[in-house]
Amino acid sequence: MFTEKRSSMLHGVLLIGLFSCAAFYIGEADIFKELSFSPMIIGIILGMLYANSLRNHLPETWVPGIQFCSKKLLRLGIILYGFRLTFQDVLNVGMAGILVDAIVVAVTIIGGVYLGKLLKMDKEIALLTSIGSGICGAAAVLGAESTIQTKPYKTAVAVATVVIFGTISMFIYPIAYRAGILQLTPDEMGIYAGSTLHEVAHTVGAGNAMGTEISNVAIIVKMIRVMLLVPVLLILGYWVAMQAKRGNTAGASRGKVSIPWFALGFLAVIGFNSFNLLPAAAIDTINYIDTFLLTMAMVALGAETSIDKFKKAGPKPFILAFLLYVWLLAGGWALSKYVAPMLL
Repeated sequence: MFTEKRSSMLHGVLLIGLFSCAAFYIGEADIFKELSFSPMIIGIILGMLYANSLRNHLPETWVPGIQFCSKKLLRLGIILYGFRLTFQDVLNVGMAGILVDAIVVAVTIIGGVYLGKLLKMDKEIALLTSIGSGICGAAAVLGAESTIQTKPYKTAVAVATVVIFGTISMFIYPIAYRAGILQLTPDEMGIYAGSTLHEVAHTVGAGNAMGTEISNVAIIVKMIRVMLLVPVLLILGYWVAMQAKRGNTAGASRGKVSIPWFALGFLAVIGFNSFNLLPAAAIDTINYIDTFLLTMAMVALGAETSIDKFKKAGPKPFILAFLLYVWLLAGGWALSKYVAPMLL
Protein backbone atom coordinates (compact mmCIF):
# COMPACT_ATOMS: atom_id res chain seq x y z
CA MET A 1 0.00 0.00 0.00
CA PHE A 2 2.80 2.39 0.92
CA THR A 3 4.65 1.61 -2.32
CA GLU A 4 1.49 2.16 -4.38
CA LYS A 5 0.86 5.55 -2.77
CA ARG A 6 4.46 6.53 -3.25
CA SER A 7 4.29 5.56 -6.93
CA SER A 8 1.10 7.59 -7.47
CA MET A 9 2.67 10.59 -5.78
CA LEU A 10 5.71 10.26 -8.06
CA HIS A 11 3.39 10.40 -11.09
CA GLY A 12 2.12 13.78 -9.89
CA VAL A 13 5.65 15.08 -9.36
CA LEU A 14 6.73 13.87 -12.82
CA LEU A 15 3.69 15.56 -14.39
CA ILE A 16 4.67 18.88 -12.82
CA GLY A 17 8.27 18.26 -13.88
CA LEU A 18 7.20 17.83 -17.50
CA PHE A 19 5.23 21.07 -17.41
CA SER A 20 8.30 22.77 -15.92
CA CYS A 21 10.52 21.48 -18.72
CA ALA A 22 7.98 22.88 -21.18
CA ALA A 23 8.06 26.22 -19.34
CA PHE A 24 11.87 26.34 -19.64
CA TYR A 25 11.65 25.50 -23.35
CA ILE A 26 8.94 28.11 -24.06
CA GLY A 27 10.85 30.67 -22.00
CA GLU A 28 13.74 30.49 -24.47
CA ALA A 29 11.56 32.06 -27.18
CA ASP A 30 12.63 35.63 -28.01
CA ILE A 31 9.15 37.06 -27.49
CA PHE A 32 9.00 35.82 -23.91
CA LYS A 33 12.52 37.07 -23.20
CA GLU A 34 11.52 40.51 -24.45
CA LEU A 35 8.43 40.45 -22.21
CA SER A 36 10.62 39.35 -19.27
CA PHE A 37 8.47 36.24 -18.80
CA SER A 38 10.63 33.91 -16.73
CA PRO A 39 10.02 30.14 -16.74
CA MET A 40 8.25 30.60 -13.39
CA ILE A 41 5.61 32.92 -14.83
CA ILE A 42 5.14 30.66 -17.85
CA GLY A 43 4.91 27.73 -15.45
CA ILE A 44 1.98 29.14 -13.50
CA ILE A 45 0.13 29.87 -16.76
CA LEU A 46 0.63 26.26 -17.88
CA GLY A 47 -0.52 25.07 -14.47
CA MET A 48 -3.71 27.14 -14.63
CA LEU A 49 -4.46 25.90 -18.15
CA TYR A 50 -4.05 22.35 -16.87
CA ALA A 51 -6.24 23.02 -13.81
CA ASN A 52 -9.15 24.13 -15.97
CA SER A 53 -8.85 21.49 -18.68
CA LEU A 54 -7.17 18.10 -18.15
CA ARG A 55 -7.09 18.11 -14.33
CA ASN A 56 -10.47 16.36 -13.94
CA HIS A 57 -9.45 13.57 -16.31
CA LEU A 58 -6.36 12.46 -14.41
CA PRO A 59 -6.24 10.18 -11.34
CA GLU A 60 -6.85 11.86 -7.98
CA THR A 61 -4.01 9.75 -6.60
CA TRP A 62 -1.65 12.09 -8.45
CA VAL A 63 -2.84 15.12 -6.44
CA PRO A 64 -0.48 14.52 -3.45
CA GLY A 65 2.44 14.75 -5.88
CA ILE A 66 1.19 18.10 -7.15
CA GLN A 67 0.70 19.35 -3.59
CA PHE A 68 4.20 18.13 -2.72
CA CYS A 69 5.57 20.41 -5.46
CA SER A 70 3.52 23.44 -4.36
CA LYS A 71 4.55 23.09 -0.71
CA LYS A 72 7.72 21.07 -0.10
CA LEU A 73 9.57 21.94 -3.30
CA LEU A 74 8.62 25.59 -2.93
CA ARG A 75 10.19 25.69 0.51
CA LEU A 76 13.30 23.87 -0.73
CA GLY A 77 13.51 26.31 -3.62
CA ILE A 78 13.30 29.29 -1.27
CA ILE A 79 15.98 27.81 1.00
CA LEU A 80 18.31 27.34 -1.98
CA TYR A 81 17.49 30.86 -3.16
CA GLY A 82 19.71 31.96 -0.29
CA PHE A 83 22.72 31.08 -2.47
CA ARG A 84 21.91 34.18 -4.53
CA LEU A 85 22.23 36.45 -1.51
CA THR A 86 24.53 37.44 1.34
CA PHE A 87 24.01 39.16 4.67
CA GLN A 88 25.54 42.23 3.10
CA ASP A 89 22.42 42.33 0.89
CA VAL A 90 20.21 42.05 3.97
CA LEU A 91 22.03 44.97 5.59
CA ASN A 92 21.44 47.02 2.44
CA VAL A 93 17.67 46.53 2.85
CA GLY A 94 17.89 47.23 6.57
CA MET A 95 15.22 49.02 8.58
CA ALA A 96 13.38 50.24 5.48
CA GLY A 97 12.20 46.76 4.58
CA ILE A 98 11.42 45.78 8.17
CA LEU A 99 9.35 48.91 8.87
CA VAL A 100 7.38 48.74 5.62
CA ASP A 101 6.71 45.02 6.21
CA ALA A 102 5.49 45.63 9.76
CA ILE A 103 3.09 48.39 8.66
CA VAL A 104 1.75 46.35 5.74
CA VAL A 105 1.14 43.25 7.86
CA ALA A 106 -0.49 45.12 10.75
CA VAL A 107 -2.78 47.31 8.62
CA THR A 108 -3.80 44.45 6.30
CA ILE A 109 -4.78 42.04 9.09
CA ILE A 110 -6.47 44.55 11.40
CA GLY A 111 -8.11 46.40 8.51
CA GLY A 112 -9.23 43.15 6.89
CA VAL A 113 -10.95 41.92 10.04
CA TYR A 114 -12.73 45.27 10.37
CA LEU A 115 -13.82 45.25 6.70
CA GLY A 116 -15.08 41.70 7.18
CA LYS A 117 -17.39 42.96 9.92
CA LEU A 118 -18.66 45.74 7.67
CA LEU A 119 -19.34 43.19 4.92
CA LYS A 120 -21.09 40.94 7.48
CA MET A 121 -19.13 37.94 6.28
CA ASP A 122 -17.85 34.87 8.10
CA LYS A 123 -15.31 36.00 10.73
CA GLU A 124 -12.94 33.10 10.16
CA ILE A 125 -12.89 33.52 6.39
CA ALA A 126 -12.24 37.25 6.86
CA LEU A 127 -9.39 36.51 9.27
CA LEU A 128 -7.81 33.86 7.02
CA THR A 129 -8.11 36.09 3.94
CA SER A 130 -6.55 39.03 5.79
CA ILE A 131 -3.63 36.98 7.11
CA GLY A 132 -3.06 35.44 3.67
CA SER A 133 -3.08 38.86 1.99
CA GLY A 134 -0.93 40.44 4.68
CA ILE A 135 1.84 37.88 5.10
CA CYS A 136 2.57 35.12 2.62
CA GLY A 137 -0.54 33.85 0.88
CA ALA A 138 -1.54 30.21 1.14
CA ALA A 139 1.26 29.33 3.57
CA ALA A 140 0.00 31.96 6.03
CA VAL A 141 -3.59 30.80 5.57
CA LEU A 142 -2.58 27.22 6.37
CA GLY A 143 -0.59 28.38 9.38
CA ALA A 144 -3.58 30.34 10.68
CA GLU A 145 -5.88 27.40 9.96
CA SER A 146 -3.84 25.16 12.24
CA THR A 147 -4.19 27.77 14.96
CA ILE A 148 -7.92 28.54 14.81
CA GLN A 149 -8.90 25.02 13.64
CA THR A 150 -11.51 26.15 11.14
CA LYS A 151 -13.46 24.15 8.56
CA PRO A 152 -11.55 23.09 5.40
CA TYR A 153 -13.82 24.90 2.95
CA LYS A 154 -13.08 28.23 4.64
CA THR A 155 -9.39 27.63 4.13
CA ALA A 156 -9.97 26.82 0.45
CA VAL A 157 -11.91 30.06 -0.03
CA ALA A 158 -9.16 32.16 1.56
CA VAL A 159 -6.43 30.42 -0.45
CA ALA A 160 -8.38 30.98 -3.67
CA THR A 161 -8.57 34.74 -3.06
CA VAL A 162 -4.88 35.24 -2.32
CA VAL A 163 -3.78 33.07 -5.24
CA ILE A 164 -5.83 34.97 -7.82
CA PHE A 165 -4.84 38.48 -6.69
CA GLY A 166 -1.23 37.48 -6.12
CA THR A 167 -1.08 36.03 -9.61
CA ILE A 168 -2.53 39.22 -11.10
CA SER A 169 0.12 41.29 -9.31
CA MET A 170 2.89 39.01 -10.51
CA PHE A 171 2.06 40.10 -14.07
CA ILE A 172 1.18 43.73 -13.35
CA TYR A 173 4.26 44.69 -11.33
CA PRO A 174 6.93 43.96 -13.98
CA ILE A 175 4.86 45.63 -16.71
CA ALA A 176 4.12 48.74 -14.60
CA TYR A 177 7.75 49.01 -13.49
CA ARG A 178 9.24 48.73 -16.97
CA ALA A 179 6.65 51.19 -18.32
CA GLY A 180 7.80 53.75 -15.75
CA ILE A 181 4.34 54.07 -14.23
CA LEU A 182 5.46 53.39 -10.65
CA GLN A 183 8.47 55.74 -10.73
CA LEU A 184 10.38 53.69 -8.17
CA THR A 185 14.12 53.01 -7.94
CA PRO A 186 15.24 49.35 -8.06
CA ASP A 187 15.57 49.25 -4.25
CA GLU A 188 12.16 50.87 -3.76
CA MET A 189 10.59 48.49 -6.29
CA GLY A 190 12.12 45.53 -4.50
CA ILE A 191 10.64 46.72 -1.20
CA TYR A 192 7.29 47.34 -2.90
CA ALA A 193 7.16 43.86 -4.45
CA GLY A 194 8.41 42.07 -1.36
CA SER A 195 6.05 43.86 1.02
CA THR A 196 2.86 43.58 -1.04
CA LEU A 197 2.88 40.45 -3.25
CA HIS A 198 0.88 37.61 -1.70
CA GLU A 199 2.81 34.37 -2.23
CA VAL A 200 6.54 33.86 -1.87
CA ALA A 201 6.41 32.26 -5.32
CA HIS A 202 4.69 35.35 -6.73
CA THR A 203 7.44 37.56 -5.30
CA VAL A 204 10.16 35.36 -6.75
CA GLY A 205 8.43 35.23 -10.15
CA ALA A 206 7.81 38.99 -10.38
CA GLY A 207 11.26 39.79 -8.99
CA ASN A 208 13.02 37.63 -11.55
CA ALA A 209 11.02 39.27 -14.32
CA MET A 210 12.35 42.69 -13.24
CA GLY A 211 16.00 41.74 -12.83
CA THR A 212 18.41 40.45 -10.20
CA GLU A 213 18.85 43.79 -8.43
CA ILE A 214 15.13 44.08 -7.71
CA SER A 215 14.66 40.35 -7.13
CA ASN A 216 17.32 40.21 -4.41
CA VAL A 217 15.71 43.06 -2.45
CA ALA A 218 12.18 41.73 -3.03
CA ILE A 219 12.92 38.22 -1.78
CA ILE A 220 14.69 39.49 1.35
CA VAL A 221 11.81 41.85 2.19
CA LYS A 222 9.35 39.05 1.50
CA MET A 223 11.18 36.63 3.76
CA ILE A 224 11.25 39.22 6.54
CA ARG A 225 7.48 39.45 6.03
CA VAL A 226 7.17 35.67 6.14
CA MET A 227 9.00 35.61 9.46
CA LEU A 228 6.38 38.00 10.85
CA LEU A 229 4.02 35.03 10.58
CA VAL A 230 5.57 33.71 13.81
CA PRO A 231 4.48 36.58 16.09
CA VAL A 232 1.14 36.85 14.27
CA LEU A 233 0.37 33.17 14.93
CA LEU A 234 1.48 33.46 18.54
CA ILE A 235 -0.89 36.40 19.04
CA LEU A 236 -3.63 34.56 17.14
CA GLY A 237 -3.16 31.44 19.25
CA TYR A 238 -3.47 33.49 22.42
CA TRP A 239 -6.60 35.21 21.08
CA VAL A 240 -8.21 31.87 20.17
CA ALA A 241 -7.45 30.51 23.63
CA MET A 242 -9.05 33.56 25.26
CA GLN A 243 -12.10 33.28 23.00
CA ALA A 244 -12.48 29.60 23.89
CA LYS A 245 -12.11 30.36 27.58
CA ARG A 246 -14.89 32.93 27.32
CA GLY A 247 -17.05 30.53 25.34
CA ASN A 248 -17.21 32.79 22.28
CA THR A 249 -16.02 30.13 19.84
CA ALA A 250 -17.54 26.69 19.89
CA GLY A 251 -14.99 23.93 20.04
CA ALA A 252 -12.05 26.27 19.65
CA SER A 253 -8.81 25.40 21.32
CA ARG A 254 -5.22 26.47 21.20
CA GLY A 255 -3.83 25.29 17.89
CA LYS A 256 -0.32 24.26 17.13
CA VAL A 257 1.68 27.26 15.97
CA SER A 258 3.27 26.69 12.56
CA ILE A 259 6.78 28.15 12.51
CA PRO A 260 8.02 28.82 8.96
CA TRP A 261 11.19 26.76 9.25
CA PHE A 262 11.99 27.23 5.56
CA ALA A 263 12.47 30.95 6.27
CA LEU A 264 15.07 30.08 8.90
CA GLY A 265 16.71 27.68 6.43
CA PHE A 266 16.80 30.47 3.86
CA LEU A 267 18.61 32.72 6.34
CA ALA A 268 21.04 29.92 7.24
CA VAL A 269 21.97 29.47 3.57
CA ILE A 270 22.50 33.22 3.20
CA GLY A 271 24.84 33.06 6.18
CA PHE A 272 26.77 30.18 4.60
CA ASN A 273 26.94 31.95 1.25
CA SER A 274 28.23 35.12 2.90
CA PHE A 275 31.56 33.37 3.51
CA ASN A 276 32.07 32.63 -0.23
CA LEU A 277 33.05 29.01 0.45
CA LEU A 278 31.75 27.56 -2.85
CA PRO A 279 33.20 28.27 -6.33
CA ALA A 280 31.18 30.36 -8.77
CA ALA A 281 30.49 27.33 -11.01
CA ALA A 282 28.89 25.44 -8.10
CA ILE A 283 26.76 28.45 -7.20
CA ASP A 284 25.58 28.77 -10.82
CA THR A 285 24.59 25.09 -10.88
CA ILE A 286 22.68 25.40 -7.61
CA ASN A 287 20.90 28.51 -8.88
CA TYR A 288 19.84 26.72 -12.09
CA ILE A 289 18.47 23.78 -10.13
CA ASP A 290 16.77 26.21 -7.78
CA THR A 291 15.06 28.01 -10.67
CA PHE A 292 13.71 24.68 -11.90
CA LEU A 293 12.39 23.78 -8.43
CA LEU A 294 10.67 27.14 -8.14
CA THR A 295 9.19 26.69 -11.61
CA MET A 296 7.77 23.34 -10.49
CA ALA A 297 6.25 25.09 -7.48
CA MET A 298 4.69 27.71 -9.73
CA VAL A 299 3.22 25.07 -12.06
CA ALA A 300 1.76 23.24 -9.06
CA LEU A 301 0.36 26.49 -7.67
CA GLY A 302 -1.36 27.15 -10.98
CA ALA A 303 -2.63 23.57 -11.07
CA GLU A 304 -4.57 24.29 -7.85
CA THR A 305 -6.26 27.36 -9.35
CA SER A 306 -9.50 26.13 -10.88
CA ILE A 307 -12.53 28.24 -11.79
CA ASP A 308 -14.78 26.03 -9.63
CA LYS A 309 -13.02 27.20 -6.47
CA PHE A 310 -13.96 30.77 -7.19
CA LYS A 311 -17.59 29.94 -7.99
CA LYS A 312 -18.07 28.12 -4.69
CA ALA A 313 -16.60 30.94 -2.64
CA GLY A 314 -19.33 33.52 -3.24
CA PRO A 315 -18.70 37.24 -3.73
CA LYS A 316 -17.90 38.59 -0.23
CA PRO A 317 -14.48 36.96 0.29
CA PHE A 318 -13.41 38.28 -3.09
CA ILE A 319 -14.75 41.75 -2.31
CA LEU A 320 -12.68 41.73 0.88
CA ALA A 321 -9.61 40.39 -0.91
CA PHE A 322 -10.04 43.06 -3.61
CA LEU A 323 -10.25 45.86 -1.03
CA LEU A 324 -7.12 44.54 0.66
CA TYR A 325 -5.49 44.26 -2.75
CA VAL A 326 -6.21 47.94 -3.46
CA TRP A 327 -4.62 48.81 -0.12
CA LEU A 328 -1.55 46.72 -0.92
CA LEU A 329 -1.17 48.36 -4.32
CA ALA A 330 -1.71 51.96 -3.19
CA GLY A 331 -0.55 51.83 0.43
CA GLY A 332 2.45 49.66 -0.35
CA TRP A 333 3.48 52.01 -3.16
CA ALA A 334 3.21 55.07 -0.91
CA LEU A 335 5.26 53.40 1.84
CA SER A 336 7.92 52.28 -0.64
CA LYS A 337 8.03 55.68 -2.38
CA TYR A 338 7.99 58.02 0.62
CA VAL A 339 8.79 56.09 3.83
CA ALA A 340 11.43 53.58 2.70
CA PRO A 341 13.82 56.18 1.17
CA MET A 342 14.14 57.86 4.57
CA LEU A 343 15.64 54.65 5.99
CA LEU A 344 17.59 53.32 2.98
